[in-house]
Amino acid sequence: MSVFTTVSFEQMQQWLKGYALGDLLDLQGIASGITNTNYFVTTTSGRYVLTLFEEHSAEELPNFLNLMTHLAERGIPCPHPVKNNTGAALGELNGKPAALVSCLAGKSLEIVTPQHCAEIGNVLARMHVAGASFKADMSNLRCQRWRVATAAKVAPFLEAENRQMLDVQLEFEQGFDTSALPRGVIHADLFRDNVLMDGDKVGGVIDFYYACQDVLLYDIAIAVNDWCVNPDGSLDAVRVQALLNAYHAVRALGADEHQAWPGMLRVAAMRFWLSRLNDLHFPQAGELTHAKDPVYFEHILRNSIKKREQLLENWVN
Repeated sequence: MSVFTTVSFEQMQQWLKGYALGDLLDLQGIASGITNTNYFVTTTSGRYVLTLFEEHSAEELPNFLNLMTHLAERGIPCPHPVKNNTGAALGELNGKPAALVSCLAGKSLEIVTPQHCAEIGNVLARMHVAGASFKADMSNLRCQRWRVATAAKVAPFLEAENRQMLDVQLEFEQGFDTSALPRGVIHADLFRDNVLMDGDKVGGVIDFYYACQDVLLYDIAIAVNDWCVNPDGSLDAVRVQALLNAYHAVRALGADEHQAWPGMLRVAAMRFWLSRLNDLHFPQAGELTHAKDPVYFEHILRNSIKKREQLLENWVN
């Protein structure tokens, strides 16, 4: 989340006339994250989050908003889109598609325990189960084709060692067949900054704007690569085990997923290494922005490539 498109207090007051939410009391830009413009909006009826979409078109967004509604109504702790006086969850503000959603309790974590990871595993599995009944065509815009194209863009900026790692990973992905693995709706960005922890419980999963239909194991790998990582980029076996065991207790993981696990961790690391390299070398202008360091995922990818056998051992009990 960042502020790329500025919204004034007066503009927000005018826009809120289309909602039955009372008077505007406070408007604060949110500086974390890198894709959309976000504000905290406080009115006399409560606190909300305003998102102005910088990359998605108005035609793409109803699926994301409908997905959040679908999940929230099935007990998943996620934002519930707020409809305006015409019954629409999507509007327009300052020339950008815009939406208001409920503001959830909790805050993002810096220090993560195995208990936190178990909570994430449980919520992620419940989300996958609840998402099975959501019917929409939501392709992954950051699929292998995107990774290949983005790799070509950022490759000239890499030093020789990282360029070699990039080539090795691209070659690996060409032969990594995931077509038989269970698929469904995934969050695709379940990082610590997209989860609000209320004590030891998940208060809310936020930022569904990369959600898509893809391999469920890929979603687990994305989460593990952030929630279970040591400072040197290696995985903490205890936290990995806690997350996987809690997930498995809700949606059992199969032998095919077991075998694909090391490769999926590599693919998940590659996706975010590339996106951070792209954001670093081709930045988007904004008033408040928070670019993330690609070195974090460089280390994770390197560790995942080196430690295949160890990763197979760190599976569910």
